Amino acid sequence: MKEIILVKYGEIALKGLNKNTFEDMLTKNIKRRIKSLGKFVCTRAQSTLYITPEDDSTDLQEAVNRISKIFGIAALCRACVCEKDFSDIREKSYEYLSEILTYAKTFKVTAKRSDKAFPMKSPEICMELGGALLEKFPHLTVDVKNPEVTVTVEIRDTNAYIHAENIKGAGGLPVGSSGKAMLLLSGGIDSPVAGWMMAKRGVHIAAIHYVSPPYTSDRAQLKVEQLCEKLTDYCGGIAFYCVPFTELQEAIKDNCPEEFFTIIMRRLMMEIAQRIAADDGCLALITGESVGQVASQTMAAIGCTDAVCRMPVFRPLIGMDKTEIIEIARKIDTFETSTLPYEDCCTVFTPKHPKVRPLLADIEKAQNSFDFEPLIKKAVENTEMKVFNFSR
Repeated sequence: MKEIILVKYGEIALKGLNKNTFEDMLTKNIKRRIKSLGKFVCTRAQSTLYITPEDDSTDLQEAVNRISKIFGIAALCRACVCEKDFSDIREKSYEYLSEILTYAKTFKVTAKRSDKAFPMKSPEICMELGGALLEKFPHLTVDVKNPEVTVTVEIRDTNAYIHAENIKGAGGLPVGSSGKAMLLLSGGIDSPVAGWMMAKRGVHIAAIHYVSPPYTSDRAQLKVEQLCEKLTDYCGGIAFYCVPFTELQEAIKDNCPEEFFTIIMRRLMMEIAQRIAADDGCLALITGESVGQVASQTMAAIGCTDAVCRMPVFRPLIGMDKTEIIEIARKIDTFETSTLPYEDCCTVFTPKHPKVRPLLADIEKAQNSFDFEPLIKKAVENTEMKVFNFSR
């Protein structure tokens, strides 16, 4: 009995003349993600991708698990391939659905007849197959409103397909279809979620992190690298830039008013990030800021930070509360890593009484009292880069 994976498009189905570009990108992303599992043939028709393993020993369930995290997919399922003949559909459904129907109490049958040349119409397929399954599994009852199992028959161009479990896809657009952006990855809960949300909109993510030894430990950097690895499940390969930030933070401490420490630090981080981002082909920056969450994320403080930016800054969490952010972090499996007790450089030299409504003129005057440019150039030159790829 031949089994394949059916992948249904999300927003791609709504695209116009450039739909093929999105389809090609999605297909490439899928192939990369399941390459280590064996050889697959990927074909597409009628807004559906058909993922066919060439080897019967392929771990199809692991392929499904990986594909379910790829952006651009609305739904997917494992399906049994049948001849476009009702007797073959009926006989194979007995065997293919045996396990799930044996332990179910209620079911219903739906049918999608894309090939209008098939002699039976959709209602007839549902009635005939439903009756046959009731005879085969007499403990079942039909429930058309809230069934435990929905058996679906799809009559398509070359074959018919039977499946009983639709898995919700990750949605969004294929990663890479919307350009590239640099994520400021702090190691906290918010920034990995922000990167995930922008990747969902088709953005290819690079990441930048700032370290301040001896004030921050190697474990803090390792924690952020682990977050990068987790994000590859969804975002694909991530170029990771690690910036030495100690001298800049010490210069801020020695030359700027304490109440402005955090905002000036963030302005310098943005300056460094956009220089590295431009060299890496990134078109924007991404941060995990949410309005009012901390002193540096008030509207006035964000305005002072943005004033130094020469490229767009995306803040996908800007209107979310912490509970919503944590919910997503748990969903994408970054929460436990993000809450490991290793401090990042943002907590170094934190002012006791930060300015929550800073004026840009005051911030610029304080920052301009010292020439940070040589230290910025040195930090950029000494930045280390490594690449994290999906490796399972």
